[in-house]
Amino acid sequence: MRIFSCDSRIPGRSLDHKAACRVAAPVAGRGTFFRSVRLVPVPLNLRVNGRAQSVVSAPDTPLLWVLRDELGLTGSKFGCGMGMCGACTVHIAGRAVRACVTPLSEAAGKAVTTIEGLSADASHPVQRAWIAEDVPQCGYCQAGQIMTCAAHLAAHPRATEDEILRELEGNLCRCGTYVRIRAAVRRLTGGAK
Repeated sequence: MRIFSCDSRIPGRSLDHKAACRVAAPVAGRGTFFRSVRLVPVPLNLRVNGRAQSVVSAPDTPLLWVLRDELGLTGSKFGCGMGMCGACTVHIAGRAVRACVTPLSEAAGKAVTTIEGLSADASHPVQRAWIAEDVPQCGYCQAGQIMTCAAHLAAHPRATEDEILRELEGNLCRCGTYVRIRAAVRRLTGGAK
């Protein structure tokens, strides 16, 4: 059994996705050890925010690093690196996904939308609601909050406030702006519980 581990997910570190991964390999009588391996980069085609993009990277590179480091789309943030906080949320084929744990290969050939591609001028209804309710404090998690909410509303246009808030439960806000998030969601649903 092989288990892949990628040290390149550590924020603030110089990233070399092609050389930073390790593979666990069992050794008879000695358990598991890690040894470095070089993953072979391959060219992959993406459609990011409506534009065709070609990248050369290992297929298991987290999508977040390709978006931020190779394409310069830094609106999606690194939060936990485990897909649990939601700061890195993007849309793949209209579905909200955590980019920090989504391998690049899963996005190949599919439409990827980041917060930069949601609207060019912050005119998306979710963005307008967030602005009207002055939701962000530090703002670090807000792109993920907005992307999760926008994907849910696109799939369920008549969603109630409670349904949207349930969907947002996996998005964490360290500043605790949940009262303002709830107000923005209420604005979007017209107060429908």
